[in-house]
Amino acid sequence: MTNGTIMIDETPSIRFDHAGFSYAAEPHAGVRDLTFDVPQGTVLLLCGESGCGKTTVTRLINGLAPHYFDGTMTGTVQVNGVDTRATDLAGLARHVGSVFQNPKSQFFTLDVTGELAFACENLGIDPDEIRRRVAETASDLRIGDLLGRDITALSGGQRQKVACAAVCTAGPNIMVLDEPSSNLDASAIADLRAIVARWKARGHTVVIAEHRLYWLDGLIDTAMVFRNGRIARTMTGDELHDLADDECRRLGLRPTRADRIAPATAPATATVATSVTSPTNPAESWRIERFSYTYRHAPTPSLDIPSASLPARAVTAVVGLNGAGKSTFARCLQGLDRRAKGTLIAPDGERLDRRDRLHTCFTVMQDVNCELFTESVLDEVLLAETDDTNDTNATRAHGILRDLDLTEFADRHPLSLSGGQKQRVAIAAALASNRPLLIFDEPTSGLDRRHMEQVARLIRRIAEHERRTVVVITHDPEFAALACDHMLTLDSGHVVSARPLDAEGRAELIDRLTA
Repeated sequence: MTNGTIMIDETPSIRFDHAGFSYAAEPHAGVRDLTFDVPQGTVLLLCGESGCGKTTVTRLINGLAPHYFDGTMTGTVQVNGVDTRATDLAGLARHVGSVFQNPKSQFFTLDVTGELAFACENLGIDPDEIRRRVAETASDLRIGDLLGRDITALSGGQRQKVACAAVCTAGPNIMVLDEPSSNLDASAIADLRAIVARWKARGHTVVIAEHRLYWLDGLIDTAMVFRNGRIARTMTGDELHDLADDECRRLGLRPTRADRIAPATAPATATVATSVTSPTNPAESWRIERFSYTYRHAPTPSLDIPSASLPARAVTAVVGLNGAGKSTFARCLQGLDRRAKGTLIAPDGERLDRRDRLHTCFTVMQDVNCELFTESVLDEVLLAETDDTNDTNATRAHGILRDLDLTEFADRHPLSLSGGQKQRVAIAAALASNRPLLIFDEPTSGLDRRHMEQVARLIRRIAEHERRTVVVITHDPEFAALACDHMLTLDSGHVVSARPLDAEGRAELIDRLTA
């Protein structure tokens, strides 16, 4: 590599020639002067801290930049010899298939079969050929049991599989995935890995922008680390595998192997409060009684918890496979839905019904777009505060923004930010609230290593110094090992285990979230 230039093959499937893109709304964001070739059949990893430019690279490959996102493009990008700037999105769809971080944002139909057929129909493919492709793809990706199902009723992992299948049916030989593992459990990640391996074996070029790296170990041919819109380092998959942890940290990367995730002992920022917050001690716990939730038209409850405890002034990880009932549990705990049944008993003995819990809990939802309401990031944090002294509000809000590296975005509209930045804004609002019980549903989705560790430290501070209780629903093993004191495991809407995260408990946690 010379000045960000990588020459790999004379007949690449992807070619960047002094390519750059700057967004109209953010002239300093984007990428600059990238020159590299990617040969057919390569699995290319794009990594680096949030805002480094990796998502912009994926948009240049699939044509969303400049055809969808407003901005200025320089240089050229070619896919299979086709100039992306000179070809419309419909033409590029024949060459490039894209799977986004949130697959819901790319679905056009209501059922799985229709979704798999949709792209082929737009390309004018013969109906008999479409049916053949749908059946073949469903068989290849092992989703035959999902055909005909309502997409909105699927789990996150199932939706991700459907998104992968939908791009396969159109027949592109370049696949682009942006943060594909961010909301998936260990089983769904294993399935996603198998899909990528199958694409690679068939000679497809696969480009993956990702923060969570361990699941890609052994699949990557080339890794590009981005910083400030440029390529900071390029390495082979083997070099990425062998990268020392201190070098990963310097580059802003999460651990590259599963065996490097779990700390051997409790994190230095944590005081594992097992002795004072045992789940079996009612005086030091929030107690759950007869929690249940039944979705409309469902014959049986999706959540059924006769009793359970959440240690007070501690951080509890709620874990389980996609569809185990974790997000439903959060809805019941917060009392967000009238179908949520049951009582929460505070450590002081106060009994809280659903309406009471609305004013006791604060939830950061998995899809943060649903809870950003104001015109600026600062106003979003101020809205969450309940202090009556405006000066105090502003001072504290600015301090929270500083702690989460959001000061420069204080006047920006929250919905104009990147996914990881919006996630941190929602977390900032939760920190600003004075609620005694905070619930985070996948708080590190889309966060790089530095910001993931930053959020872990802040959540520990909430429990230890502000003496509030935190419940974290997570599939993120690195974050859970750093931030949490206890683990509550759900399966099919039931609590199957509850234990402190001592050394043995953390080993079990990592095994559950990575195996």
